[in-house]
Amino acid sequence: MANLMQKQTGDTGLTVQEQAGQYLTFLVGDESFAVSILDVKEIIEITNVTHVPLTPDFIYGVINLRGNVVPVIDLSARLKNRRAEISKRSCIVLVAVETAEGSQLIGMLVDEVREILEIPTANIQPPPDFGADIRTDFIQAMARVDDVFIILLAMNRVLSLEELSQLNQIAQDKELADR
Repeated sequence: MANLMQKQTGDTGLTVQEQAGQYLTFLVGDESFAVSILDVKEIIEITNVTHVPLTPDFIYGVINLRGNVVPVIDLSARLKNRRAEISKRSCIVLVAVETAEGSQLIGMLVDEVREILEIPTANIQPPPDFGADIRTDFIQAMARVDDVFIILLAMNRVLSLEELSQLNQIAQDKELADR
């Protein structure tokens, strides 16, 4: 059984064994999500976010991060089709997402950052075929920690390449407008 578990792969191309490791956990709505700590660059509080007109609902806006324009997505709008309610625990998790042009820094608006967890291979299962409250193509795997399931996000699929290009263009346009 253990050999079978290690050889299972999802659409991510990663075996369950390769998915084990450290994850930053956070809340979006009342659900627990996580991303690999290797993808996380920084966690910042919500500051001056510039809303960009004529962008999809899940694009919260852009921020100035040490002179660079960084797009911020509203994970609640993207995953659950409802805008996030900003609270004092809300923050922006900066992650690097690989694109054809290289690495793109993106901010994810989350309701609350929880903790960094070491998740062993035995606790990681392939994503469900149905029944999740979010699009299953966004799910890399499901992790069981105690009696709670945590959705491990497939960051390269939370935004499609077309949407990443659109975010990159928004950031470049904003940067040019600020000059």
